[in-house]
Amino acid sequence: MEALKETQLYCPFAYIDGSWVAADSGEQITVLNPATGEAIGDIPRLGKVETERAIDAADAALPAWRALTAQERADLLLKWHDLMMEHQQDLAMLMTYEQGKPLKEAAGEIAYAASFLRWFAEEARRVYGETIPAAKANQRIVVTKQPVGVVGAITPWNFPAAMITRKAGAALAAGCTIVVKPASQTPFQPLRSRYWPSVPAFPAVCSMWCPAVPAILPKP
Repeated sequence: MEALKETQLYCPFAYIDGSWVAADSGEQITVLNPATGEAIGDIPRLGKVETERAIDAADAALPAWRALTAQERADLLLKWHDLMMEHQQDLAMLMTYEQGKPLKEAAGEIAYAASFLRWFAEEARRVYGETIPAAKANQRIVVTKQPVGVVGAITPWNFPAAMITRKAGAALAAGCTIVVKPASQTPFQPLRSRYWPSVPAFPAVCSMWCPAVPAILPKP
C-alpha cells in the first residue's frame, strides 16, 4: 500500500458510531490479493454484539439526520462525491489489490460509484408528496414521504464501490441512517472511506462499514 498518495485511505478497522474499531474478540479476517494470493491486510471479524451496537448507534442518530432538510443532505452527499473523485486513483489502486480489476476498470468503477451520490443528492430534493382527490368536497388527502428508519445493506465483492454508494446514497438522501456489511473479500473499498468521516455531519449521524462474516441476529 506504499504506492498510495493518501496512505490513510487504507484503514484495517470497522467504522461504528463515528469511530474506527476492532472486533471485541480481537479476531481478524485476512484479505488476499486474488492475482497473487498474497495477504494485503486484515479486517476485524465482527459478530452479533458489534452488529447490534452499530444498529443502535444508527437508530440513535436517525432523528438528527432525518431532521436535516433535503438540501442539507444533498450538499453532504455531493461532498462525498467530490472526495471520491479527488482520490479516484488511490481508490482504484486499492480496488485492484483486493478485487482484481484492471486499474483502468477500477478507476471507472470509482467514477461510476461517485455518480450515484450525485444522482441521489439531486433526487433528495425531489421526494415529492401527493394530493389525492377526495370523495367529499370538505376533505383533503395529502401524502407525504418520510424516512422509515435504519437501513441494513449487504454489498457484493464484484462491485465493492458502486454497490455501496448505490444503496447508501439512496438511504441517506431519503433521510434514513444505514449500517453496511460489505463482502469480507473486498472490505477495504468501503473501509478505505476516510473521505466518508471527513465529511461534516456524517460521523455523528451514521453508523457504517461493518465487515466480516454475517452476524446472526434473533428473528423478530
